[in-house]
Order: sequence, then structure tokens, then C-alpha cells
Amino acid sequence: MTVVCLLGEQSTDVQYELLSRETARKALMTYSFAEPFRNSLAVETVSLGAAVALCNDLEWYLARFVDHTIIREQSITSDEWLSRSLATAVRDEQIPPTETGERLAIYGIVDGSPTEPMYVTRRSKDAEGSYETPPSYDLRQVEETIIVRVTANEFGG
Repeated sequence: MTVVCLLGEQSTDVQYELLSRETARKALMTYSFAEPFRNSLAVETVSLGAAVALCNDLEWYLARFVDHTIIREQSITSDEWLSRSLATAVRDEQIPPTETGERLAIYGIVDGSPTEPMYVTRRSKDAEGSYETPPSYDLRQVEETIIVRVTANEFGG
């Protein structure tokens, strides 16, 4: 399964905003919802293509109420997320899945919400071709972190 997680803007209640609007509600009604982070809405889709298609269907709402859209594709990585742009590039075969782990945005979690990202690069891989462990988030004290793989254009904000 592929998970799409919509992280709401601070000034909005992302679940309310999406589920109170008929078009967004219809696009989401076949999914079970989760809230892995404060002010988020996550759903499981059947594939990376379905995840990107859902995001495309919700584009108008994402532009207005969502701060970040992240996607977890188990066939690429089980413990890191992909940005929406990177997931789209992989789906469109512009970037091979094995080449997605070099550029990262690491978000700290404070009180259940993501903080500002720390951008890092990984250059080396181990003998099995897996990327090295990223550095720890050090911009402030955090409870945990989210690692999001990003495109070159997204790298650095």
C-alpha cells in the first residue's frame, strides 16, 4: 500500500476543510482516514500512481489548505517519505526509484506537528545499494523526525 499524508497549514483544520467540501469529500470517501501528525489526513492507496492521481484530483484544495503532501511507497522505502513532486517524477519514470534517496528534508516533530526542515544530502551507499543513515535533526529539540526525500528543485526550500 502507498500512503498519502496531507499536512495542513497552521491556520486551518485540514480534515474539516477537505471533508466539508463536496468534491474533496467524494474523492476521499472510499478511503479510511488516519491522522499520523497533528492537523493531518492520511489515506492508503493501492499504488504510487493512485496516490499521485488522488493528489491531482485534490489539487485545488491542496493549494489552499495543505502545507505539505508526502507519500510513502513501501517498494521504494519503508521508513522515509517522498515529496509529492518526487513521487510524481518516479511515477512518470523521470527519476528511478533507486535514485530518490540523495536529497532529504528532515522535519522535526514538536507537539505532534512538523517544524522547519533541515536539508541534507547523502552521497554514499552501502554494499547492498542502500543509502547511509541521515544525520540527526539539530535545528532544535524535537520529539521525533520525518525524513522526506525531495527533488533537486525542492532541495533547500
